[in-house]
Amino acid sequence: MPLFSPIKSTLFCWVLIVLSCGQGVPSSDSEGRSSSKDSTVEITVGANRIPAYLKQLQNKRVGIVANQTSVIFRSHSNSEASYVHLVDSLLLHKIDIKRVFSPEHGFRGTADAGEKVTDGKDERTGIPIVSLYGAQRKPSQDHLADLDVVVFDIQDVGVRFYTYIATLQYVMEACAEAGVPVLVLDRPNPNGHYVDGPTMEEENRSFLGLNAIPLVYGMTIGEYALMVNGEKWLENGAMADLKVIELENYTHQSNYALPIRPSPNLPNDKAINLYPSLGLFEGTHMNAGRGTDFQFQRYGSPYHDSTQFKLRYIPKPNFGSKSPKFNGLSCYGEDLRGVPFMKEMSLQWLIKAYKGSAAKSEFFNTSGFTKHAGTAELQEQIVAGWSEAKIKESWAKSLEDFKKIRGKYLLYP
Repeated sequence: MPLFSPIKSTLFCWVLIVLSCGQGVPSSDSEGRSSSKDSTVEITVGANRIPAYLKQLQNKRVGIVANQTSVIFRSHSNSEASYVHLVDSLLLHKIDIKRVFSPEHGFRGTADAGEKVTDGKDERTGIPIVSLYGAQRKPSQDHLADLDVVVFDIQDVGVRFYTYIATLQYVMEACAEAGVPVLVLDRPNPNGHYVDGPTMEEENRSFLGLNAIPLVYGMTIGEYALMVNGEKWLENGAMADLKVIELENYTHQSNYALPIRPSPNLPNDKAINLYPSLGLFEGTHMNAGRGTDFQFQRYGSPYHDSTQFKLRYIPKPNFGSKSPKFNGLSCYGEDLRGVPFMKEMSLQWLIKAYKGSAAKSEFFNTSGFTKHAGTAELQEQIVAGWSEAKIKESWAKSLEDFKKIRGKYLLYP
């Protein structure tokens, strides 16, 4: 019998989420949806709805998929005292946490992008940590054998190649195989206000994209979990015993600024908003701000002409980027911190960077770019000189098809 029966919590609690706390995210620019340093977002995240899930964890052996964003907010403040980590909170409630599963960047969120994370033990609690971004991407059946339930609580940013949704899918798949229920504590998607980009093709399936969805899919991580289950995207068409603890006071147009950076190279709201457009540079010979304090808010390359690309910067090792692309070299490009708030994915900077490169034959790391784009067609279109409008028109039908599927699983207006 499924552990999770449909329960509608009657609790209504307002959580004032600050724009800057701990490894926080500064407020967005004047064009953003969260423009004021003092503005707050009256959204209750799933983790804060404790009465909606605590009883389902009591007297159970629990596994938790978590990182530094897995917190319960408890005050409107600009210090770490304004939130408590989910793991610490559940321990105070005498919940038996057997192990923590950590995604890319690790449990405390300090590892570089792509850096392998090893198993270990949390120094603060002594709980064993199993890395899902090291020797394995999917929990083993041994990891689940002594668990009664797995809780998933990670802040996503709504971009297909951001690997937290792949971790979610593999966790659901392993739990379905083991007969262990999955409880997803939902969180807002800061890029949940639109759907855009090329749809991933089956032949390009990887950890950067497991399903045929657009690059920007416009769903919370809870909604996405429902879609993975409902569309039977798990191996062999399996379905997890899944329950989502929903957000309160959230719509897909809600103002939401992330109070904790979701990964080392997304330091603020502007970077998160530009990430769907600039993330594709990861598959090129361009630097997208890694090794600077303005990750995903600028781009540049030594192959650009300084008369056409006015911004000059030199990437150097820093938090989140131990060995940045073009380390120590002068890059010429553009500063994008002043661009208006993005309501769609843009190809303008990718196209401009390619046209302005003195090394076009080396511009694309073909394998890496195709995995990020989800299709080889986008590279071919850019090389052929297609305009952004023409390229986007080629996506139109697949986006409409996806929106019909997406609509079946939306929990919020």
